[in-house]
Amino acid sequence: MSVYVDNAKHRYGRLILCHMFADTTEELLAMTEKIGVATCWLQAADTTHEHFDICKAKRALAISHGAIQVTLGELARMLAEKKLKSLLELRR
Repeated sequence: MSVYVDNAKHRYGRLILCHMFADTTEELLAMTEKIGVATCWLQAADTTHEHFDICKAKRALAISHGAIQVTLGELARMLAEKKLKSLLELRR
C-alpha cells in the first residue's frame, strides 16, 4: 500500500499543482495530515479517482514522507487498474 505523486504541472493562479493519490483512502488522508493539507480539498471522494491536487512544496513534503513519484502515464495506468479491480469486486 502506498501514496503517490505525479509529475503534472497544472497552473492554478500562481501555484503549480500535481496530483496525490493512494491505494486506499486511509493512506491518502494519513499523508494529508503529515504534510498539512486540509481534507476538505479531497476530490472525487469515494471513487477510484480519489485524489488531492497539491502544490510543489507539499509534493516535496509528501516525497520526504515516503510518497512515490510517478509519471502521468503511470498514474493513468494505475487508476485504470484500480477501476478494473473495483468493477471486478462489484461483480462478485
